[in-house]
Amino acid sequence: MNAPTSEELLASVLASLDDDKAEEVVQIELRGKSSIADYMVVASGRSSRQVAAISDNLVERLKVSYGMNCKVEGKGAGDWVLIDAGDIIVHIFRPEVREFYQLEKMWMPAGGTA
Repeated sequence: MNAPTSEELLASVLASLDDDKAEEVVQIELRGKSSIADYMVVASGRSSRQVAAISDNLVERLKVSYGMNCKVEGKGAGDWVLIDAGDIIVHIFRPEVREFYQLEKMWMPAGGTA
């Protein structure tokens, strides 16, 4: 199984989030800004249960599609789950936790859109 390009992986991540009704999905290109990944994706789930389900489904889909074993952090609490999918870092928040941390604002260009 060939490793996906960053763009193919990003498309799979976005499709999975869309399938699971993730809200306010934002993608941020990190190339040239950070060596940790090519893209960061930030999304919200309406509840702890939905955040956990979105993250579980995404990890499973990436495993089935690409044989990837993603690193997952924070799933126990269900407030904020980080999924390290290699070239893509995914953050899934409950809305109030996302508002508190405002993670995407740290990485957005000065104009405000990714």
